[in-house]
Amino acid sequence: MNYVQFGATGQQVSEMCLGTMMFGDRCDQAESDRILATAIDHGINFVDTAASYVNGRTEEILGEILKGRRDKLFIATKVNNIDPQVIRTSIDESLKRLQLDAVDLYLLHWPKAGMNPTEMMSALNDVVKAGKARFVGCCNFPAWLLAHFNAVAAQNNWPSLVCNQIPYNPIERGVEVEVLPSALANHIAITVYRPLIFGILAGKYRPGEAIPEDSRGNTDPRIPRWLEKYGEGITHFNQFAADHKLHPAQLAVAWLRYSPAVTTPIIGVSSARQLEASFPGFEANLSDAEYAEVTAMFDTAVKEEAGGAFVGLRRDLNLVA
Repeated sequence: MNYVQFGATGQQVSEMCLGTMMFGDRCDQAESDRILATAIDHGINFVDTAASYVNGRTEEILGEILKGRRDKLFIATKVNNIDPQVIRTSIDESLKRLQLDAVDLYLLHWPKAGMNPTEMMSALNDVVKAGKARFVGCCNFPAWLLAHFNAVAAQNNWPSLVCNQIPYNPIERGVEVEVLPSALANHIAITVYRPLIFGILAGKYRPGEAIPEDSRGNTDPRIPRWLEKYGEGITHFNQFAADHKLHPAQLAVAWLRYSPAVTTPIIGVSSARQLEASFPGFEANLSDAEYAEVTAMFDTAVKEEAGGAFVGLRRDLNLVA
């Protein structure tokens, strides 16, 4: 497993982040323990969780299986609330469930209308000052909002947001506009969830075929809609993976890793076997031509009608040396 710099923190994390959303949902504590052991054995030191996962049960399971392993890991959790007081108290609840004195990264889970950036950043500052989190970050923030929150932090000499966790894959590419270039220029770590877009890029669903009865595709309307809309691209994607002796999920990870703005894809699994199958994706490197070919399979780049020299500037990762 390769290691990468985590933004401007000076910390190194594994290029793969272990997502735990399925702990306590799709897998029990025993299998969660096997997954974590497999991850550590393969050099993974970055673990992502959240207070909201399975109503706190995921953190409780982690609290049990982390025993004796804490010093090997960089652990992130999240608060899904914008109230400053809840930001202060949710960390205590998470630490109790996790059976830890502190986490490495504490994230604001979602932006919401009516936020008070000064009060929220003050609350995060209190969390860091109390030694309950080493770093703070956010999820799902547009570039301007993250910059605004960090301007507030700078004005008050408070810790800045060091990370933005976002959905990104060959189909969901909106973050290529502003978010990724801004993060790269400002040394903001980018962790990516939904790298396989609910299994669509993992060969779980085949365009034109019936959706498996026990799959998420029967309850999430986005999956059949995307299968229909991008069926041709998905078929080409699967064939490209086969031609290059890769599983589709491994190709999806390799595509993400090509971007210099992406710090770590987050891989969530429900079994140790699934985790082991994902590792070759972190060994496969796409050439410029291969990356361009895969990207062109999906007509998903954000369209701009401005014309002239402005087109593409908001997606350009090379404007700042």
